[in-house]
Amino acid sequence: MFVLLSIFMTLPVIFLAGSIAPNASAFAESASIVCGLGIFGIVATYRQPRDLKPRYMFVLTVSSWFILTLCSALPFYLSGNNISAPDAVFEATSGITTTGATVLSGLDTMDRDLLLWRSILQWIGGIGIIGMFVAVLPFLRVGGMRLFATESSEWTDKALPRMKTLSRGLLVVYIIFSIVAVLTYWVSGMTLFDAFNHGLTSIATGGFSTSDMSMGKFSDLILMEATLFMILGSLPFFLFVREMHGQHGVLFRDQQVRFLLTLLLLIPAVLTLYRWAVSPVPFDPLHNYASTLFNVTSVVTTTGYASEDYSAWGPLAFVLFFFLMFIGGCSGSTSGGMKVFRFQLSIIILREQLMRLLHPRAVLTRNYNGRAVSDEIISSMIAYSFIFLLSLLVITVALAAMQLDFITSLSGALSSLTNVGPGLGDIIGPSGNFGPLPDGAKWLLSVGMLMGRLEILSVIIVLSPAFWRS
Repeated sequence: MFVLLSIFMTLPVIFLAGSIAPNASAFAESASIVCGLGIFGIVATYRQPRDLKPRYMFVLTVSSWFILTLCSALPFYLSGNNISAPDAVFEATSGITTTGATVLSGLDTMDRDLLLWRSILQWIGGIGIIGMFVAVLPFLRVGGMRLFATESSEWTDKALPRMKTLSRGLLVVYIIFSIVAVLTYWVSGMTLFDAFNHGLTSIATGGFSTSDMSMGKFSDLILMEATLFMILGSLPFFLFVREMHGQHGVLFRDQQVRFLLTLLLLIPAVLTLYRWAVSPVPFDPLHNYASTLFNVTSVVTTTGYASEDYSAWGPLAFVLFFFLMFIGGCSGSTSGGMKVFRFQLSIIILREQLMRLLHPRAVLTRNYNGRAVSDEIISSMIAYSFIFLLSLLVITVALAAMQLDFITSLSGALSSLTNVGPGLGDIIGPSGNFGPLPDGAKWLLSVGMLMGRLEILSVIIVLSPAFWRS
């Protein structure tokens, strides 16, 4: 993993042909350090047995994301832009977890190699997230992919060939979507550099942009295209692979896909009507619907783009966007958040409890996507929801202790745990960034982003004393 990361570190300099890569030496030094660590690790463990027990996989999964994040921060820290260690780590964490929050300003005039590195980080983070959710977390009995019965959920000799086939399919679909996004943006009027960066970060639902205005500097056509690519990035990629292998229709038969698409049809329509009703100036329905759909999709899919300051649209919009930050996309996608399926399972449990109150002796079945939902899955969902809310409480209180206001503390904690990107309010809202926050807050939010990306429970397990005693 270190060696692969070092290869990616050379790409900004190679793509920009060196002449417009002012931080080429920083990237060369970073790549050398990371590659050296990787080679040392390979040599040191070359003859060691490779055992895929859950204990080792937990440690590998959690430690690799934390350590690779620190390594990814090296180009920022070693560049000539006077980026401090907390800022470099925060930016790298936001990139590799596809969160999209940033501490950097002046992006329109920033060195192109650093802008490109931010986008590459989100792209490799996106495919890493898909692989982790489809292959690793089901093996560790964490996350929601166990609901969807993929062959990759078992690390056995019989399942490995199927898992390799699935992994190749996921990579092919991810690359094709990325290429299509880049070409579409380019044809629609973006410069090739902007199209390349936004193509990578759209499919990764990352949200890093090359401008302080984010996507606000582009046309309505590009906003609608970006909406489509964000939706594609938030859908289960393993279903695209199944479609590619002839299982036509599985994508739109999936309950979480239908729920997400329905949500993205209803909420923007309601918000557009609300904006029309309260607007004190002449209202352009088409432009405002495009803007509303784009920003709602960006928040729900945890991409983090913004075309304007949606927190200024009125009280209803402010409250809706806050709650939309919880949702996220589908399990098996690049999106963060609590994931759609958890809300659907909660509705199923609520319906079941209501039926038991009416018919105490009734024998009820609990099905999702045509499969029975076990008590273990329900227990896992309840445990995740509790630890999520507890983590949200702890991070919010810690940020408030650093003298941050309530909206900044709460939305900052929420945006980090759900990997949304922008928060709410004047400081970290869509029109601001996380740069003004104290260094302690940046370190804390960096940990929060990694915890959110790793489904929180993975990190809690590794940090628990019982994990190391047993």
